[in-house]
Amino acid sequence: MKFKEKGVDVRIIGDAKNSYEELNSQVKDEISKGISGSFNQTLLNAIDQKIDFLKNDPEYGTHIAKNKIPKDYIKKYDINNIWKINLPKAFRMLYSLKGEEIRIFALILDVLNHKDYEKKFEYRKS
Repeated sequence: MKFKEKGVDVRIIGDAKNSYEELNSQVKDEISKGISGSFNQTLLNAIDQKIDFLKNDPEYGTHIAKNKIPKDYIKKYDINNIWKINLPKAFRMLYSLKGEEIRIFALILDVLNHKDYEKKFEYRKS
């Protein structure tokens, strides 16, 4: 897809890749057992939908202030920006944008439940 005349690649990396693969596996298992409409299926569908949104508009999510970016994300992924997208049941998908002259990369970093999100971003000490 194109955004501001640049191609957009969405990549799932790091912890998010592991979470996504595990979720995919769980959903396949549920479907093979005839289970439909589970939260896992809802969450996977929401993530896939948001990935499509990012392909069209990498600035789709809510930009997080630079002073709120967890230091471990900066160190682990060498990023200077972070965005979040709300998912069902207060889950959050976190991503960062990196650009080159001809491409924009939306790097999905993590998928967290609300409690872990608040802890990671120090909104609430627990």
